[in-house]
Amino acid sequence: MRRRSLLILLIAALLLGACGGSDTTTTASGACPTSAQLESVSVKGKAGKEPTLDFTRPFKVTTTSCKVLHEGDGEALHDGATAVFDYLFVNGRDAKKITSSYGETPAEIVFDKTLMAGVHLALDGMKAGSRVLVAIAPKDGFGTEGDPQSGVKGDDTLLFVIELRSVRTPLARAKGTAVDPVAGLPTVTLAADGEPTIVVPKADPPAKLVAQDLIEGAGAVVEKGQTITVHYTGVVWTTGDTFDSSWTKDTPASFSIGTGAVIAGWDKGLVGEKVGSQVLLVIPPADGYPDGSGSIPAGATLVFVVDILDAHA
Repeated sequence: MRRRSLLILLIAALLLGACGGSDTTTTASGACPTSAQLESVSVKGKAGKEPTLDFTRPFKVTTTSCKVLHEGDGEALHDGATAVFDYLFVNGRDAKKITSSYGETPAEIVFDKTLMAGVHLALDGMKAGSRVLVAIAPKDGFGTEGDPQSGVKGDDTLLFVIELRSVRTPLARAKGTAVDPVAGLPTVTLAADGEPTIVVPKADPPAKLVAQDLIEGAGAVVEKGQTITVHYTGVVWTTGDTFDSSWTKDTPASFSIGTGAVIAGWDKGLVGEKVGSQVLLVIPPADGYPDGSGSIPAGATLVFVVDILDAHA
């Protein structure tokens, strides 16, 4: 459903490609412990701009630690909330920049324990508006294997500067007024937690895109260019087989809508819907994957059930 660039995959590796956790002590800004070693790292540059780090190389820590550069006064980040932030990753071994979001679109992730242990530790309890310097120990980063794609060796410490712009708490599932089913379309039943099961009728699919509310939400209208957070399940019309679902990953997905970041059927079908809605999309091949993709055969009509949990600029 999403198209990923190498840069996005690298960022995902840095944020998600992690090993186990750490022992922590609570600080004013969250769970990340402080360390005298970080006092030797100079962070230059104004908030909102990519900082420059000055430190003696190689810089190494055995315990992940944090230094609060500025304490914000916004909502504290918690599991299930969406974090919108700018960041810079630098290798403590040679001071080389690994990647940065500054000058690009800020990162946006659902905060949960699938994150890299060092990133999760740094973000846990951080308040919106805060700016923090983090030293991520190898065991809380990529572990002994490192990450060759980003030039990180198994014993490298990662220096991580994060500016938390905002904290958003999406809905857990669609919430609103149930809409009567439409004859001839796939039927949907919901588990106790809201996960849908889709049954496709034994009939030819519609030739044109269908976007049918199953639940009409009461939230804001989704606009072109916004970032939306959704839960979704997708099946192939001809077989009824599920090819993708955020529910099985226990994590909603977030992406830009109406901008070509997703398949055309999503861009056309979800812009104009309301937050809180559950939408049934029946997507003809031309608006999906006409040549196929992975387990999706060429020429397949796709069926999605999408819960719109959040939308923002």
